[in-house]
Amino acid sequence: MKRWFSRPISLPKSPEYNAIYSAESLEQMSEDEIQDELLCLRAEIKRLRKSLTELTPPLPVVLRRRGFRIFKKEPWDDLLVPEERFINEYYRLLQKYSFRLFLRDVIQHQHLFTIRDVTRYSTQEVTEEYASFLLKFRLIEREEGADSYRLKKGPIKSFGPTLEWFLSEIFKREFAAEAVWGAKFKRPVVGGDYDVIAKVDSSLLSMEVKSSPPKQIYAKEISAFFDRLFDLLPDIGIFFMDTELRMKDKIVPMFEDEIKRRSSHELSSFLAIQVSPQEPPPVVRMEKELFQIQNKIFIINAKDSIVNNLDKVLRRFFRRSQRPAK
Repeated sequence: MKRWFSRPISLPKSPEYNAIYSAESLEQMSEDEIQDELLCLRAEIKRLRKSLTELTPPLPVVLRRRGFRIFKKEPWDDLLVPEERFINEYYRLLQKYSFRLFLRDVIQHQHLFTIRDVTRYSTQEVTEEYASFLLKFRLIEREEGADSYRLKKGPIKSFGPTLEWFLSEIFKREFAAEAVWGAKFKRPVVGGDYDVIAKVDSSLLSMEVKSSPPKQIYAKEISAFFDRLFDLLPDIGIFFMDTELRMKDKIVPMFEDEIKRRSSHELSSFLAIQVSPQEPPPVVRMEKELFQIQNKIFIINAKDSIVNNLDKVLRRFFRRSQRPAK
């Protein structure tokens, strides 16, 4: 049986580590040298996270300590993902917002579509290129004797499971985290799927994933997100929307309303602060369309880059979560 000890650990220093700490001071470095140092530092952080992940209890153990056992997870039947040899290329394409929008349109017209049917968010040239990738990945096929296509696998109900899979891959590939998507638990009160659950370093993260635009999100979905947070009690809760539209106009006010509706006791317990019924914790803008509540709950979208936005969330959590609340 594996055991995990709460003792100081000594991690071997990689070549990247030595390169960082033997470099000249920043004042004497060129921009190219600084960029090289940053790349080394990121590689070192990823290496250390991987080492820490291997030295801490695995995700199923972390969940069991909270009284959770995964009943079902990662339903592949509704997933639009190519065979293994194309996965890396597909993953890189999914980082493009325009490609994800293209996939949504392909799923919507999955039985038969032309390039024109799926050219709402990109130029025809870009859309044709995306279609050629799907042909290469064997996800679609061309109708014989026609300029139209259809999905080879189907029916696919929605883009949601594929988006959850992609975000799970981001945590694994970019943050050296252990992650699962589409998890179900047998719980007496709180139901529904947990879209993405990850163990980042030794912290448990739960992420709600929405592929719909803000206008299609309703208060009951925000309430269900809080229900799952207060049941699972993760260290970090993220509400993610795959959109580049503003979050401040509709989503943030719904969060503010939900916080007012919740009891001060459950908010105090989850946020680890004393919450007064007269002064609920505010939703604070981090930057652009990224928001946080006491560095425990984060509301983010896909503007600029999903990976960069998640990196900002994790950096803020790990740097500030241990500071005394003001």
